[in-house]
Amino acid sequence: MAKTGPFEQLQTILAPEMAAVNDLIRTRMVSEHAPRIPQVTAHLVEAGGKRLRPMLTLAAAKMCGYSGTQHICLATAVEFIHTATLLHDDVVDESDQRRGRPTANLLWDNKSSVLVGDYLFSRSFQLMVETGNLRVLDILANASAVIAEGEVLQLSVAQDLATTEATYLQVVRGKTAALFAAALEVGGVISDADEAHVTALRDYGDALGISFQIVDDLLDYGGASAALGKNTGDDFRERKLTLPVILAVAKADKTERDFWVRVIEKGRQTDGDLDHAMELMGKHDSLAITKEKALDWAETAKAALKPLPESALKTLLADLADYVVSRIA
Repeated sequence: MAKTGPFEQLQTILAPEMAAVNDLIRTRMVSEHAPRIPQVTAHLVEAGGKRLRPMLTLAAAKMCGYSGTQHICLATAVEFIHTATLLHDDVVDESDQRRGRPTANLLWDNKSSVLVGDYLFSRSFQLMVETGNLRVLDILANASAVIAEGEVLQLSVAQDLATTEATYLQVVRGKTAALFAAALEVGGVISDADEAHVTALRDYGDALGISFQIVDDLLDYGGASAALGKNTGDDFRERKLTLPVILAVAKADKTERDFWVRVIEKGRQTDGDLDHAMELMGKHDSLAITKEKALDWAETAKAALKPLPESALKTLLADLADYVVSRIA
């Protein structure tokens, strides 16, 4: 029998709490007056997403000895924030596939996706308020602002070959790592955990989120489409400046730079361009370097857990960091 991975073990340990979260998700995504809201939301929520972010909230609370029920509200709020950003992202990116299924904006329209995303953001804030904890409201509200800021930054530097690795990291910290960090942090805060433990959870989430996004960006140039939930090479076709491209552009000679200008800045792509881009990434080791950076961030995540007391969940979170990068091992 194959060994169960850390994600599946987390699912097993947190199964009762996740069942409560899923029930609350279904309850709060309904709308008495606008039936399209639950239709659009259910299409994405029920599409088989891993629910990783809410699980992190539950795991953090459990690690810190929490015995109440407010972590259920917070985990649901985290999932609603995540789902809202996905609905908005698919409109911005003009995507037609998400989690292996047609996107909501393709099945309905852009207006519905944006407005339902707004509805879920509003629902998430209602859930935060219900906890009566001003600090968790501050953390998740700040994360929501940082996520939007990261998305706007990504939009403003899109197709700009002068984009640096530092800017890329800032985008990733905004659009991905911020919610990972906040999801874990609020789990500690709602438990009245020691401040050193809350900080450790937040720092772990930040590094895990960065590693997670770097891995996703790397898999776009070599992952199976079934595993990705999208088509391999989508980032290239959408002219996204992810780390593998940024590193290759930084080492490009004149001829190579002309190629990147044509396919990324000007968007004039032809058959064979993706293969040539892959060749250039191989020539300059940008894929291998990207992999090393993902592995480094996973190690940073594991190191961040050190202040936390030893427990089965702490071990699983460390293993989860390894699991995230195992997809590129």
